Amino acid sequence: MNAMDSAQAHFAGAPAHRPRIAPVAAGADSRPLWSVMIPTHNCAKYLGETLRSVLAQAPDPGRMQIEVVDDCSTRDDPESVVREVGRGRVSFYRQPQNVGHTGNFATCLQRARGLWVHQLHGDDYVRDGFYAKMEAAFTSDPAIGAAFCRTIFADESGHWTGISKLQREESGLLPNPAEKLATRQCIQTPAIVVKREVYERLGGFDHRLSWTEDWEMWVRVAVNYPIWFEPEPLAVYRSHGHSSTSQKMLTGENVRDIGRCLSIFGEYFAAPSRHRILAGARRYYATQCVRKHARNLLLAGHPEAARKQVIEALKLSRGSSVLREVLFFFWLRLRVAARGR
Repeated sequence: MNAMDSAQAHFAGAPAHRPRIAPVAAGADSRPLWSVMIPTHNCAKYLGETLRSVLAQAPDPGRMQIEVVDDCSTRDDPESVVREVGRGRVSFYRQPQNVGHTGNFATCLQRARGLWVHQLHGDDYVRDGFYAKMEAAFTSDPAIGAAFCRTIFADESGHWTGISKLQREESGLLPNPAEKLATRQCIQTPAIVVKREVYERLGGFDHRLSWTEDWEMWVRVAVNYPIWFEPEPLAVYRSHGHSSTSQKMLTGENVRDIGRCLSIFGEYFAAPSRHRILAGARRYYATQCVRKHARNLLLAGHPEAARKQVIEALKLSRGSSVLREVLFFFWLRLRVAARGR
């Protein structure tokens, strides 16, 4: 049984940890091509920029549904931003109680009516041309399940801090997408568009995961469908101190969740390649968590959070590259402690 056959057998049912996404009712009137679903939770200060980035390139309402789905925010008022910026063009739905980010994602997918779903976090945004390029991808190859572009990374103030790697030089199908994506997470959520029928078949984001649910989803899609890559950077992913990512790094939950995600990936690949793919991914992410996250946390004055990154990274892998980074980390910690005396 090859990886594709194994995955199709694995996805034959609808497990409880993945919400079922029911098809849009047959005969639904004026079904749009696009659903831009914007999950929010206490990030209204960024939501105006998110909405303006969509509205600047949005086709008429008959072709694009735009809706903000708020997970019962308590520190701000996203509905007022929707009224002010959306001016009736953007719908708003508020959860009656907080359901958590994966639960809110499920609501986004269930409320989406379009053929193609773009889930755009309320603190991220897209650049001009995003929707035109993504539509061109789905039109040129109807067999694809999803299309994504490169991502620009930005800080809390919107200043660009980096860009995701180039996967191929020209627009087109991503080669060997399942293995490539399982080895490295190279898709940020604002950069990808997925056919709604793909979610209907494979289910929504996995509730067992707390930080890597998007990574698992993109690999699940890639195991079952061709994936299109657009080299132009047309999506912007924002990092800030109140984000879910930042909070999970303080506890080491980000590394623990990588381990859970990789265990799920083990179900998607046949034995000959499974060990190679997972061992490489474990080694790579353990190395990165020490080299990048632990060092940055230490230098930012969070030594306990840095220590947790190291401990969890060693549980993930004890490859030679990981051990080298751990030794350097402890040397750096001694230097930082010496300066503080």
